[in-house]
Amino acid sequence: MKPVLPVTLAAGPIRLVPLALDHVPGLQAAAADGALWTLRFTSVPAFDETRGYVEAALQGQAAGHRLPFAVLDAASGEVLGSTSYHDIVPAIARVEIGYTWYARRVQRSAVNTTAKLLLLTHAFETLGAQLVGWRTDNYNHASQRAIERLGARRDGVLRHHALRRDGTVRDTVMYSLAAGEWPEVKAHLNWQLTRPRP
Repeated sequence: MKPVLPVTLAAGPIRLVPLALDHVPGLQAAAADGALWTLRFTSVPAFDETRGYVEAALQGQAAGHRLPFAVLDAASGEVLGSTSYHDIVPAIARVEIGYTWYARRVQRSAVNTTAKLLLLTHAFETLGAQLVGWRTDNYNHASQRAIERLGARRDGVLRHHALRRDGTVRDTVMYSLAAGEWPEVKAHLNWQLTRPRP
């Protein structure tokens, strides 16, 4: 697998750009749309935690196991949320997509499908990944449905796996998509983005 380096990816309504401290105010505004940090099963930072959230993401990038993006509106440049490649394992050509969240007003829109199409295309067709994974809280049913709509396979559940912000310990639901499955999933994602709407 090629090195996972900062890159800008763009299509349709969005651009994914390398996350930077300059994005802190925009991320704060996006998280405020829906008070997303109050959801116990997400990693969305509270207002006063946002700078630390970005700094931690950039430390992960410097260490080579994470590549964080700000998700921007293509027309206005407004920050809509964030997403990342993470748990990057070049030796086995594996990468995961996560730390994904969006302002409430763009949830269940073309934003997430477009972002995943961009990230998956880059992972499989440019980086040479053989498998892309996802993980989510067992109580985050909306995230599980979104991952399943992408065409990923549910691999199983890691019990008592990670600490939540409220101090409880979550079970983690794991998903993956293999390189051989990508062409069919890509066709389906493109269809989802172009099909006529009622």
